[in-house]
Formats: sequence, structure tokens, C-alpha cells
Amino acid sequence: MDAFSSFFQTQSSNGRSWNTDSLKNFRQISPLVQNHLKQVYLTLCCALVASAVGVYLHLLWNIGGLLTLLGCMGSTIWLLSSSPYEERKRVGLLMLASLLEGASVGPLIDVAIEFDQSILISAFIGTAVAFGCFSAAATLARRREFLYLGGLLSAGLSILMWLHFASSIFGGSTAIFKFELYFGLLVFLGYMVVDTQDIIERAHYGDLDYVKHALTLFTDFVAVFVRILIIMLKNAGEKSDKKKKRRN
Repeated sequence: MDAFSSFFQTQSSNGRSWNTDSLKNFRQISPLVQNHLKQVYLTLCCALVASAVGVYLHLLWNIGGLLTLLGCMGSTIWLLSSSPYEERKRVGLLMLASLLEGASVGPLIDVAIEFDQSILISAFIGTAVAFGCFSAAATLARRREFLYLGGLLSAGLSILMWLHFASSIFGGSTAIFKFELYFGLLVFLGYMVVDTQDIIERAHYGDLDYVKHALTLFTDFVAVFVRILIIMLKNAGEKSDKKKKRRN
């Protein structure tokens, strides 16, 4: 989620920096950047497979919980602090973080499977379609066209964090919970676009760290998927309760 912070960041790799002239430059994506994006999305697919394995392991042995969440955070921090030249190590850490993330989401997946398996499939397909559409829009759009949204999205993310913090202390309500779900979904959908364009822009300036970029998109994907799944489960539960009341 570093798109907003990178907008005016100096690009030390080639000595160039953001300025007014660079904002007017809307060159097409170069072959080098196109190859980089292919590598990023291939790595993202591998991370999603590793995450699915983590979910499966939770369903088998019920391993998902606080420990897997802490392990995912530790692996992510270790990855980000590692040198970009340690490619195999960083890819392994990404796969480990993805697996642990899948195990952490496992309890929610388990609930969805017990309630209705079709909801889980629909949520994943919906997330994949949304991710594909928003990423394609960011890729085909003019360079930097959506980067201006980074500041608004970071403000929205801050609002979500403060709401969650306040709810944990003073207690939350159903209305606040719904707002966090839907508003959070919009924020992370926006991040899909901004982060994609940020990755393209960084690649144009020589930052070809595909592992870190895949991690960024993986975080967006999981955040959107979890919120879509919770929303669908909540709506399905409300419909089921209404049907039971009508029968009674």
C-alpha cells in the first residue's frame, strides 16, 4: 500500500525525480515494463495458489489463527527487509507469507463452506473479475492518470483504521460494521488501480522488484476477497433468517 507515498518519492535508481514535466509525460508502456508486469502477475498467481494450499491445510488440521497471522506478518517484514538480489529467498518468503495468509483466512472460508459452498466460489470469481477489470483499466489508461487517487485512498484507509480502533474500545454497531465493510471494499478496489499504475511507473524508473510488487497486489486481492465474502455471507444469512420468520 505504498502507492500514495511513492508519488513524490525521488527515484534514486536512475537519478530522476518527480516534477511537473514528468506528470505531463504519458508514454506507452515499454516492452521491458510489459515483461515485468507478466512476471508480477505470474508471481501473484503462484502466491494465490500458495494461499489456497494454506486454506486447505487449515481445513485439514485447523491451523489458522493468531499464530499464522503473526507468522504472515513476520514473513512479510522479512521479505521487505531482504535485499532485492536475494531473489530465491524473497520468492520463498512470499510463498510462505501467502500460505500463512491463506491459513489465517481459513476460519472464514470454513464458515462459508459450511453455510453454502457456492458463496465461496462466487466471492472468488467476483474478486478475480474485479481485479482483472480494474488492473486492465489501470494498465490501459494513460500513465499516472489514477495516481492522484492515492492520497484520497490513504485518507480512506486511515478512516477505516480509526473506526476499527474506536469500535474495539467503545464497542461497535451494525451500521458501523456495514460502513467498514462497504467503504473498505471501495478503498481496496481503488488500491487495485492505484497500485497497478504505481508498479508500472516504478518499473519505468528502473524498479523491477517483481516480488514486492506481487506482494502488493496479493494484499489488495485478499483484502477485496475477504470483504466480498463477508458481505455475501451476511446477505445470505439475512435472507435465510427472513425465510425462517415467514415460515414460523
